Amino acid sequence: MTARSTRRTTAAHSRLAAVGAIAVAGALLLTGCGDQTENSDSGGDNQSASGAPLADKLPQSIRDKGTIKVGSDIAYAPVEFKDDSGKTTGIDPDLADALGKQLGVKFEFENGTFDTLITGLRSKRYDIAMSAMTDTKDRQEGIDSDTGKKVGQGVDFVDYFTAGVSIYTKKGDDQGIKTWSDLCGKKLVLQRGTVSEDLAKAENEKCPAGKKISMEAFDNDQQAQTRLRAGGAAAGSSDFPVAAYAVKTSGGGKDFQIVGEQVEAAPYGIAVAKDNAQLRDALKAALDAVIANGEYKKIMEKWGVAEGAVTQATINGGK
Repeated sequence: MTARSTRRTTAAHSRLAAVGAIAVAGALLLTGCGDQTENSDSGGDNQSASGAPLADKLPQSIRDKGTIKVGSDIAYAPVEFKDDSGKTTGIDPDLADALGKQLGVKFEFENGTFDTLITGLRSKRYDIAMSAMTDTKDRQEGIDSDTGKKVGQGVDFVDYFTAGVSIYTKKGDDQGIKTWSDLCGKKLVLQRGTVSEDLAKAENEKCPAGKKISMEAFDNDQQAQTRLRAGGAAAGSSDFPVAAYAVKTSGGGKDFQIVGEQVEAAPYGIAVAKDNAQLRDALKAALDAVIANGEYKKIMEKWGVAEGAVTQATINGGK
């Protein structure tokens, strides 16, 4: 997917890549979302390096501690969210569990706002960021998409999924919105730091004087949905799997509807610091292994997002 998309940056590249049929796949069997407090529950049980086929590919420091600390905005169902018991669940935690079996380590998810995850990675608070983050050239190169200025070293991505960005409205009240240009003169709610926000800013440049898009950005997608549900905006935008999940589950399917087609297809990537190529390559090897052994396919089918599946891991495939 700002998703958590867009979770995201760069108007030219969405936090997600086209997941076409996911919309129809009401199979998005998912639930609730998280908050902005820290937590360290993970997608799987602790693994010992013994019997893990790819353990020797990890940096020794990670093998010694037996964990990979994951920065994630855990409020983006179905990609990562809290279930009714408070456990972190979703596509990313399930995939992290499968990767952990290959690498012999436990992935520990720590909750944080999406737009601070790369900073946390840079400061070594996290080993990786896994949060429906779109792989873009700006992020790879450490460029602030708003200013065009370099703000850091950038990150590498191990790409694992594709999806696009969608617009959704209150059910039965689309206010004539079918495309991004229809948002001119209307209010849009979204998550801060996502591709949805970038797309809205880019569209705003095209809107005629006096008919600009009024944008309200929130720390997480749930807050944006709440504002739209209460009638505080004409539309919301998020990564397609997330929008489709909200349409299916919010108010028993009575709150929202998706309008128009998803746009800006792009890959989700696991973000890794530029100076940690060994960890990056270990994650790529583990992802290729779970694709090959069928675990990856089972996870995608479980969450109803098989149309966004990839056939191999790619490093820095975003544009």
